[in-house]
Amino acid sequence: MLEKPIITLTTDFGLKDPFVGIIKGVILEINPRANIIDISHNISPQNILEASQVISMSYKYFSPSAIHLVIVDPEVGGPRRPLLVVAEDYYFIGPDNGVFTHIFKEPHTNIFKVINISASHYYLPFRGPTFHGRDIFAPIAAWLSRGVESSRFGDPIKDYALISIPKPKSINKTSCEGEVVYIDSFGNAITNITEDFLKKIKPTPAKEKIAVIYKDKKMRLSNYYAEAVNDNISAVINSFGRLELFMYKGSASDKFNIKTGDKIKLVIE
Repeated sequence: MLEKPIITLTTDFGLKDPFVGIIKGVILEINPRANIIDISHNISPQNILEASQVISMSYKYFSPSAIHLVIVDPEVGGPRRPLLVVAEDYYFIGPDNGVFTHIFKEPHTNIFKVINISASHYYLPFRGPTFHGRDIFAPIAAWLSRGVESSRFGDPIKDYALISIPKPKSINKTSCEGEVVYIDSFGNAITNITEDFLKKIKPTPAKEKIAVIYKDKKMRLSNYYAEAVNDNISAVINSFGRLELFMYKGSASDKFNIKTGDKIKLVIE
C-alpha cells in the first residue's frame, strides 16, 4: 500500500447535497491514508460524454497508480455493470456506460484489463438502488488503494460500453471542420480540433495563416487571452492543445450563444 494513495473524484453531484462528503467518508473509513482530490463535481447532470471528456483531460497530471473514480451514472441501480479499468499507470472506477470512452480510445493509455466488479463482499453491507457511488464505487476505490489486487474484484471483460465521440474531419488539404465539445465555467468553448490534427493537414502551419470560422464570424488565432482586447469572439490553441473560442474578460458562450455541438471551421490560407 502506498503511504498516501491518491483517489480523484469526478461526478455530477454538485455540492448542495451530501453525496460528495459521504463518498469521502466511506473512503476514509476504509483507508484513512487516502489523499482524496476533487477534479470536478459540476459535470452537467447525466452527461456521460462530458465526464469522459473531463477525465481524459485530467488523469495524466496525477502520479502513477492514482485511482480515478468517475460517477456519472444515469442508469444507477439498473443492469449496467460497475467497472475497474486497469491501465499501465492508472486505475479508473465507475459505471459501464461509456464514461471511459476517451480513456479506452486514447493511443497512449495502454489498458491492461477491464474488470466487471462482482466481488460484493467489498461493497458496503447496505446497498440501495440510487447511490452506488457510496455503496460500490467508493469502497472498491478504497480497498484498491489499500493494496487489494485488482483481480480479486471480479473477472475481465471485453464487451464494455463505448459512446460516440465527435471527431474533427478534413474538408480538403487546407481546411477542416470540428465542433464544440465542452464549455468551461468561464464560457470558453473548447473544440475537438487539436493541434496534432491541425499538423496532419499542414505540418507547420503559421498562426497568422490560420483562419477560424464560427457561424458568420472569421478570426485569427491569438497567442493568449489578453492579446484579444476587444469584446469580440476570439480563438486560441489552449493549454490542452485544443482550439478554443473565447472572449477576453467575458463569456463567449453567453454573448455569442455558443452550444456544444456547434460547428467550427478552420482554414489555412
